[in-house]
Amino acid sequence: MPVTSEHAAAVEHLPWHHRDPFDRLLVAQAKLEDQAIVSADLDMKKYDVEIVW
Repeated sequence: MPVTSEHAAAVEHLPWHHRDPFDRLLVAQAKLEDQAIVSADLDMKKYDVEIVW
């Protein structure tokens, strides 16, 4: 999925459950696009987004 300026801006509003900037971008994209994330990273489960793994 291409990264848009909307996705990048949404990262600013995420809580700091995760420090990795790329993972935070994935969370922002998933939230905005109403998509799930495929990840085994337990910190991702702290966000209000569907995690598949």
